[in-house]
Amino acid sequence: MTYRTDRIEQLLSEGVRDKVYPGAVWAVGDAHVTGSQGVAGALDPVEPDVPMRLDTVFDAASLTKILAVWASIGALWEEGKLDLDAPLGTFWPEADGHPLEAVTARNLLTHTAGLPLRAQLKNLYGIDPQDIRDGVLHEALHRPPGEAVEYTDRAALILGYLAEHLSGQRLDQLVTRRAWQPLGMANTCFGPLPAEVTARCAPTELDQDTGRHLKGVAHDFSARLLGGVCGIAGAFTVLDDLGIFLRHMLAAALDQAGFGPDWTKESLTIQTGDLEPVRGLFWHPAPGSDSGDDIWVHYGFTGTGMWISPQQGRWAVLLTNKLYYTRDRQPLTDVRNAFRALAFA
Repeated sequence: MTYRTDRIEQLLSEGVRDKVYPGAVWAVGDAHVTGSQGVAGALDPVEPDVPMRLDTVFDAASLTKILAVWASIGALWEEGKLDLDAPLGTFWPEADGHPLEAVTARNLLTHTAGLPLRAQLKNLYGIDPQDIRDGVLHEALHRPPGEAVEYTDRAALILGYLAEHLSGQRLDQLVTRRAWQPLGMANTCFGPLPAEVTARCAPTELDQDTGRHLKGVAHDFSARLLGGVCGIAGAFTVLDDLGIFLRHMLAAALDQAGFGPDWTKESLTIQTGDLEPVRGLFWHPAPGSDSGDDIWVHYGFTGTGMWISPQQGRWAVLLTNKLYYTRDRQPLTDVRNAFRALAFA
């Protein structure tokens, strides 16, 4: 299997030059090995002599939805502890008697639950974690379940709560026991991070309260509000751990030994029928790829992203801290699309 390493390195170096991000790390591989990997740029622009490294720790942002929620829900589903199509109110007391009772786990995983699109938890429910949980689980729906595909962070938050209910464990404990430890993902965890790990963490957005860029604590305010652990965001990870995760996923999809074979195959298929945009289970087809390419993707707001293609037998990871500079999505979107095209050429 060949990789366009030189062109990838040039692309990512140009992104550093154009201040799309301070630095980036990347890898491409198959079900057995990481075939090629590299780094570009610096860890922090104020210390340009400190380069990005292959073991740089990144705020995974919404990749938490895959690494923690998707993995945990999949483990519970494969154990027979969750029926994806059972209305939540039939087995979850916190949903019974509330609008959420008619919603299914499959609705949540495909963003077809009709949940309200608002996500500013503090402004809606205050700062007490139990008040937030009650508010999110008892909120009126925005539209009937199954009517439309509308992305909202609430889906992952609710699924995280559901996983905790079904397992009797906090989300970080559950996913560590069921996925991260068995797979050998020793450098993936929820924050806040200890000082020795924070030192090699890529900084993200400027914190207006402290005048410093966030480092070692989740950028996502909801995750910080909930103590660092929630379904929306809060996980930190490194390139090698994501490579392990995706190798096991790809092996499972190809009927080899891997993580959650039935769950992986179910997730990497279109689950939304004729609705647009099409979705799998928390994964979605890569924007800009041909319909026959079978490339599935998930992104994180801080500048992270990972792709997987059972058809091509390949996966890819691109981790950046683009949020250091801006919330503008388009420059990184252009880099991501070009990287995807090279990684899966």
